[in-house]
Amino acid sequence: MDPITDTELQKIVEQVLQRTLGGSTSSVANSTPAEQPAVPSPSPTPFKNISIGADHGGFPLKEALKPYLVELGYRVTDCGTNSKEAVDYPDSALAVAQMVSEGKAWRGIVIDGAGIGSCMVANKVPGVRAALCYDYSTAMNSREHNDANVLTLGAGLIGENLARLIVKTWLATDFGGGRHSKRVDKIMAVEKQFLKAGK
Repeated sequence: MDPITDTELQKIVEQVLQRTLGGSTSSVANSTPAEQPAVPSPSPTPFKNISIGADHGGFPLKEALKPYLVELGYRVTDCGTNSKEAVDYPDSALAVAQMVSEGKAWRGIVIDGAGIGSCMVANKVPGVRAALCYDYSTAMNSREHNDANVLTLGAGLIGENLARLIVKTWLATDFGGGRHSKRVDKIMAVEKQFLKAGK
């Protein structure tokens, strides 16, 4: 199977944004990172620790993002992996998500080839709201509307520059509260329902 082209990926992103956010998305989806809306700088405090992990496919991007997070003022806890040797993505995703769930990390970032599997794993951990983000809009929406506390990235789908934009946006965007609070509460109520049932 031939790899997906940038143009094909862009069309898919636009269709997804159109369906999920409504309205026109072309101005954001078609712009380059330099043309994206200004992202406010995160205002980290010393206790804001970011746990980060990756499988072998996400290892190079993880290594590139770690110094960037430090540059932004965060402490970083690396949950592995430590090489390009093949490993299973559920292990690193679980390690990152547990740190967030237990309050040992303020937020978490997990990277694998597509970001999908790690997102699924992280969302199995109580208290975690993981979101797969692939552009400025999804990074902002996942924080503003869903109060996501774990970000997953697909290293095979985005480059380093876009990853940096997503990470900076995701860390800088506050939860919108208001009508979104009720909806996030409902998400967490579903989790509690199944925990109580022992399922």
